[in-house]
Amino acid sequence: MNRHTLARSGAAAVAGTLLLAACSGGTDDGGSDGAADASACEPSDGPVELTYTGWVPGMEDAIALWNEANPDIQVTYNTGPAGNAGTYQDFFNQLEADQAPDLGQIEYDTLPNFRVQDGLVNIADCAGVMDAGEQFVDWTWQQVTFGEEGSVYAIPQDTGPMAMFYRADLFEEAGIEVPTTWDEYAEAAQAIRDEGAYITHFPRTDVNWFAGLVWQAEGRWFENDGEAWTVDLTGPQSTQVADYWQGLIDDGLVKDTAGFSDEWNNELNTGELWTWVSAVWGSNSISSGAPDTAGDWAVAPMPQWEPGANAAGNWGGSSVAVLQGSEHPYEAAQFALWLNTSEESLTALNQGGGLYPATTAGLELPALKEGLEFYGDQAIFDVFADAAAATDPSFTWGPTMAQTYNDVADGFGAALSGQGTLLDALQAGQEATISTLESQSIPVAE
Repeated sequence: MNRHTLARSGAAAVAGTLLLAACSGGTDDGGSDGAADASACEPSDGPVELTYTGWVPGMEDAIALWNEANPDIQVTYNTGPAGNAGTYQDFFNQLEADQAPDLGQIEYDTLPNFRVQDGLVNIADCAGVMDAGEQFVDWTWQQVTFGEEGSVYAIPQDTGPMAMFYRADLFEEAGIEVPTTWDEYAEAAQAIRDEGAYITHFPRTDVNWFAGLVWQAEGRWFENDGEAWTVDLTGPQSTQVADYWQGLIDDGLVKDTAGFSDEWNNELNTGELWTWVSAVWGSNSISSGAPDTAGDWAVAPMPQWEPGANAAGNWGGSSVAVLQGSEHPYEAAQFALWLNTSEESLTALNQGGGLYPATTAGLELPALKEGLEFYGDQAIFDVFADAAAATDPSFTWGPTMAQTYNDVADGFGAALSGQGTLLDALQAGQEATISTLESQSIPVAE
């Protein structure tokens, strides 16, 4: 199978077809219990109170703007751990108990999981939703529609093009060149270790970060020909990325620290970690977690596998979905639209949470053209704009990504403890993913 010809829109379409066949709530015409119905998306009578769960820093500021302007539709925001760190499992438990919030933050790679479980309301018939599609970057709209005509299961919020955050001051003081290739990155890793620090950490649980690295290398974990899924976590590009990082681990050149932990923040803040190859939203993670380093950081493109190449990956990017059981889908949809399309909201989300908008107009926000003091007044979003343009949109997510991530993460943890390798983890994750798909009657290619 040609790994580079399956457009994301086509992938989303066939994913939707196969997923619906596996949905317990599916119907013969491809609908589900969450199918759009005009009578189910009418305004509620009287004041409405909505609940929304996510993990974006600064989200409260945007919601405060909404609540002030909409006294009859008030939103309460509940902060949970990042999706795979706990919020997604909470959602699944709450859906089963019919106690889910009205709205939930769900990353694009995990939307298929919720679709399989019939956990998303089709809001296509809610006023303004279908018309909003033209406002969003094409591939993000395909992610929330699954390529189905007349269906919208979430509103895109942001994307996660990747680049390299680095301590410009420390590189300069040590006389170490800022790496532009992965070979140079490994050389810098040794030089930095000789200085008593580490170039970065290798996270045990952020398998979607690792997927972003594979994405940059033009690897593909999932393909679909319209009839069955091909699962390949150990292809040449995945093996290349795994072997590269295994080498850094074996040589003791990267830290085994949990990302986003207090320990990790301290390592960033004290100069023990010099770089972080991450998504655009990571700008806020560093500035909030390492406040003593203001002015010392800069951003450069991801290191390349070949000199002069220009490729990037994507890590994360979320949508806002109306979850099954909401008694106010109309109001929830209106809030989700406003949250992710209005200039005032997008500005607040960028400044408070570092979100990179999924709307085409949002990419032109004045806030995205300014230099940031924390980053030495560098206009860092210009780097991420270039990264977004250099990210191949054909990367396809499988229908059970949460399970895939969990299985691979178990193996990553073992590899960091010296028991097995990263490639072993990918092989085990592949076998477990195939088994899971088959157990859910989702066709898998031989």
